[in-house]
Amino acid sequence: MKSMTYDDICQFLYTEASLLDTRRYEEWLELLDDSLSYRMPVRVTRDFDEPDDIVNDMTFFDETKRSLTTRVQRFRTTSAWAENPHSRTRHFVSNIVVEPGTSEDEAKVHSYFLIMRSIRDRADVEQMFGERIDIIRRVNNRLQLVERTIYPDQTVLSMLNLSIFI
Repeated sequence: MKSMTYDDICQFLYTEASLLDTRRYEEWLELLDDSLSYRMPVRVTRDFDEPDDIVNDMTFFDETKRSLTTRVQRFRTTSAWAENPHSRTRHFVSNIVVEPGTSEDEAKVHSYFLIMRSIRDRADVEQMFGERIDIIRRVNNRLQLVERTIYPDQTVLSMLNLSIFI
């Protein structure tokens, strides 16, 4: 089996960003492993002596491939009012650091993200930024996202809704 290179992982993340920005959600779903865990814990502001500002017991969302598939299917209906008309997004991925995973065909990937979103004819732009920690695995000679934990840098999100994928 071919091992994963840094370039393979970067290309995977850039392809994912492009698929999301062009609303090719069904193709994006093909990048996700059936056992996917996709979650975003809540960040809080704490005093200096408290080391961790992430509350893992509370999440903005905690999804599976099945729930994400349901969301994608809903986008194709008239009841997805939050995305009608569609948001225009740009996903920027940077500071990619790759560590070995728990097996030869797996990698743990840290990356920073910035998402810019424009809605309707509004002049203001929404944004979200932070860090993602992914587990990416080679399955049948294709890379697949097995796990994503998203750590937003904001404690109060400035987006009107989380109808987009991060």
